[in-house]
Amino acid sequence: MIANKMARKKMILSFVSLPVLALALMLIPQHARSTAAQEAGQDAPKDPVPAYHNEVPSGPMPATLAPETFTDATVQNAYALAAKIKKVLYQQPCYCYCDRHAGHGSLLDCYTGKHAADCGVCLREGLYAYEQTKKGKTPTQIRDGIEKGEWRTVDMTKYQTPVTAAK
Repeated sequence: MIANKMARKKMILSFVSLPVLALALMLIPQHARSTAAQEAGQDAPKDPVPAYHNEVPSGPMPATLAPETFTDATVQNAYALAAKIKKVLYQQPCYCYCDRHAGHGSLLDCYTGKHAADCGVCLREGLYAYEQTKKGKTPTQIRDGIEKGEWRTVDMTKYQTPVTAAK
């Protein structure tokens, strides 16, 4: 009788502990980096520089999406400004690593589709490239800054006004 009670307790304990263990395993963070970790620059030095082009092509550059495609003012501004510096963006890497998951060849590819609209890394890097271009930096100097993570310092609040007021 005592052995029967012990066996029953073990069986109940195993039925209760298995789901608890499974839940605990699901809550353990995965090794894959999240977008927030990418924006914070974690593990950036270990990863190779994402895809970019050393120079502009001889033909026409691909068009960026029209800012009016989007409702968010910051996104509208980013796309409007990206259209002004396509040759610069073509020569920049993108640290959301869209070259790996979306087949992009440079930061410009983020703005030829809707990708940048949903990616804080792309938005900040594009705005950083615009700001640095306006300061007279070359695409190579801008790329060096992007590789160092300087794009994280972009003040996004400056771009919350409508596109017509963009600097």
